[in-house]
Amino acid sequence: MNDLAQRIDDNIARVADFPQPGIQYKDITSLFQQPELCNEMVEAFAEFSRGKIDAVCGIESRGFLFGLLIAQKLNLPFVLVRKQGKLPPPTVAESYELEYGNATIEVQPQYIQNGQRFLVHDDVLATGGTAEATAKLIEKCGGKVVQFSFIAELEFLHGREKLNPFTTDIQSLVRY
Repeated sequence: MNDLAQRIDDNIARVADFPQPGIQYKDITSLFQQPELCNEMVEAFAEFSRGKIDAVCGIESRGFLFGLLIAQKLNLPFVLVRKQGKLPPPTVAESYELEYGNATIEVQPQYIQNGQRFLVHDDVLATGGTAEATAKLIEKCGGKVVQFSFIAELEFLHGREKLNPFTTDIQSLVRY
C-alpha cells in the first residue's frame, strides 16, 4: 500500500455487523474530518485524469462529493447521475440489477456531448453494477467512458470485471 492509500485506510471508520451481521462496513464519511487528506485525494484523482477526459460524471450520492471537486480542479463540466425521478426532464434512464432487486438511474442528456470523454466517479467499487449502468447511460447519450475512479475498491466482489469492457483505466485509491 502506498503512503496515500495507507493514510486513507487509517482514516476510514470500521463499523462491525453493518449492514448485516458478519459484515465490517468501511465508512468513508470519517475521511471528511481530514481536509488535508481530502485535498490530497482530489489531487490524486485529478492527476490520474488530467488531459484524458472532457467531463466528470458523479454517481448519486457519494460520487458527487469528490466528483465535483475533481471537475473543478480540472476546470471541466460535471454531470450528475441520479436515482430515477430526482432530475427534471428530459432524462434518459438505465435500469440494472441489484443483489435484491432492480434500480434505475437517470441523466439529463443535454449535458452530454457526442464523443465527449468521461471519467465516472463514485465512492466505492463493489459489484460494479451502478458504475456499469452509468457507463451504459453515458454511451446512450453519445458520450464515451474512458476512466473510472473510486476511493475504495472491494476486490473480492470483482466489480472491475464489469467495467473492463468500457475501459481498463480504473483508479482505486485503496483496495480491500
